[in-house]
Amino acid sequence: MSVRIPLNTTGPLVDATFIARTNQLLIDAQINGKPVRAHMADRGRLTDLLVPNARLLLAPRDEIGRKTAFQVVGVYQGDELVSLDTQMPNRLVSAALSSGALPQFARYTKVQREVTVGENRFDFRLGEGLNTCYLEVKSVGLVVRRVARFPDAPTERGRRQLEQLGMMARNGQRCAVLFIIQRHRALALVPNDEIDPGFGRALRGALASGVEVYAYLCPLTTDGIQLGPPVQVFGMLDSVPHDL
Repeated sequence: MSVRIPLNTTGPLVDATFIARTNQLLIDAQINGKPVRAHMADRGRLTDLLVPNARLLLAPRDEIGRKTAFQVVGVYQGDELVSLDTQMPNRLVSAALSSGALPQFARYTKVQREVTVGENRFDFRLGEGLNTCYLEVKSVGLVVRRVARFPDAPTERGRRQLEQLGMMARNGQRCAVLFIIQRHRALALVPNDEIDPGFGRALRGALASGVEVYAYLCPLTTDGIQLGPPVQVFGMLDSVPHDL
């Protein structure tokens, strides 16, 4: 079953030119030569994507109290549209769960969002009573030589989540991590040990503890983002076959 959600629900997207990144969450851009400022929901480094004069897609926003008139939706790398909205994967996974497009979770009829366990918050708790699964969703934007890598900036929160999921799995609780690769071209996913070795160790430990780990290729067009095919997850870059 194919699942697609729109990139924006508030109106047509607008082409813009990247000028500078003011801070983690703010972008300076130009629309037809006019300077604008836009909010960006992606804290990654994005140094391979946010290059001078990169073509951006912005969504107009006019909510009361908002400080910027635009939201950054995506950026083009060559002819490939890459998402810069780390909240989009959760919306896509929510739609996929509702439609039964993720067969490994199809038996759960109840879906709860934003569930706190101990000091960590997880994106979903599926099911109820003793038949539950905790599911954490991660947004992936970095792809190097057809291999997706996560994270592209150190994530202490991500490491802590994996460690707790591993502990819960060892105690018999079903737990899963779902990586949404918001790109067109990736054949596998690995933890990015060069950027965050702690996350890599935590992911390998979670796998060894019984945490289920999945990754899906989710290509974007201006019409939306689509849940695409699964790709294999490897614990280390050296484990990826050269002929993949």
